[in-house]
Amino acid sequence: MSLRSFLKLVEIQTKLASMIPFLLGTFYVLYRFNTFKLLNFLLMLISLLCVDMATTAVNNYKDYKRANKRHGYGYEKHNVIVRDNLKESTVLMVIFVLYAIAIIFGILLFLHTDIVVLLLGIFSFMIGVLYSCGPVPISRTPFGEIFSGGVMGFIIPFLSVYIHIFDKNIIVFTWQEGFLSFQFNITEILYIILVSIPSVIGIANIMLANNICDMEDDIENKRYTLPIYIGKNTSLMIFKILYYICYILLIIMLALRVIPWISAITLITFFIVSKNIKMFYEKQTKKDTFVVAVKNFVIINSVLAFTLAVEVVIKHL
Repeated sequence: MSLRSFLKLVEIQTKLASMIPFLLGTFYVLYRFNTFKLLNFLLMLISLLCVDMATTAVNNYKDYKRANKRHGYGYEKHNVIVRDNLKESTVLMVIFVLYAIAIIFGILLFLHTDIVVLLLGIFSFMIGVLYSCGPVPISRTPFGEIFSGGVMGFIIPFLSVYIHIFDKNIIVFTWQEGFLSFQFNITEILYIILVSIPSVIGIANIMLANNICDMEDDIENKRYTLPIYIGKNTSLMIFKILYYICYILLIIMLALRVIPWISAITLITFFIVSKNIKMFYEKQTKKDTFVVAVKNFVIINSVLAFTLAVEVVIKHL
């Protein structure tokens, strides 16, 4: 397999969907807690990148295996296994190696942190596998947006924060005389949830836009996604409303001082996002307008992460 085919198989350009939430959480923990553990950062980075690439490769492989129609709708162009005539054994080996690396580095991260990382890591890994595998993969159900947004949009930034503050009693498990006790700092957990919501919404809308664009193809290949159930018009309305919710919550975070005042710059992105929403409303195709959902995600979350980074630099000057 050539490097070009590998990068296409794992859709390397889509890894922003995991890297941006990861960096968002990292800059937030630097801003909020003024702490950073380099080893944990590197271990999570490698594990996260590998599991993300493996999940994408599995999704492409399963789409290839399940496709009733492998020609038409551009299928033979956007599925690399068909386009590059890749051997199934080679694809499966790549998937196995990526998952193996992700598991090894995930275990190392757990050994340097605590059980919370292990539990969330196992849950995320299971969702990643079930997203494309099993008798009814999540990607072929109306729940794809919820799971992709929840896992990638929330668990990634949460873990990218937690791996640096696991020893600060944000979450505490205790076992004493046969009783398991669980406690957590509700204020800090709530703040992390709020900071994560722009990522949750951005990733969920990428999935939603993808499914809206693929409605005709999905019906042909028996993928019963959310837009198939609720219709295109309702899906487009949800697509727009979610962005509005995102900006309302950004204002709330500024008011509560969850994020610094410099992060108000993120609100300016509303004008760009609104223009992109209008563009997607007018036409919904993978070739022409799907990219606006990706752009919206990158614009909102990159600016938010950047402003947090700037605030960290200012505090240390």
